[in-house]
Amino acid sequence: MAGEPQADCLFCKIVEGKIPATIVRESETTVAFRDINPQAPTHVLVIPKAHYPDAASLAAAEPTLAADVLREAGQIAAAEGIADHGYRIVFNTGAGAGQTVWHAHAHVLGGRGLQWPPG
Repeated sequence: MAGEPQADCLFCKIVEGKIPATIVRESETTVAFRDINPQAPTHVLVIPKAHYPDAASLAAAEPTLAADVLREAGQIAAAEGIADHGYRIVFNTGAGAGQTVWHAHAHVLGGRGLQWPPG
């Protein structure tokens, strides 16, 4: 069922505290932690605590929760000192776009020049 924790989901296990992560921020509805394979000096993932497989399904089912993820991404950028210089928020949706964990998540990237298009 959408929104319910999934036993085989890596990010659900992080939310439940079953798998360690370097948590940088937590709200009532979200958790943010450092990416284990950073692609920039600042690379933090922001996830909803509720399980949705991707950003599109999250936004369709719970737009307020999707907004929480974006708000937290902005707060993290400010806390990490990258907000004034620019940062990127990325949602990979689908295997063809590089999504590897099927739990909606935003990548907050910054701390170096970010070229466009990204590749």
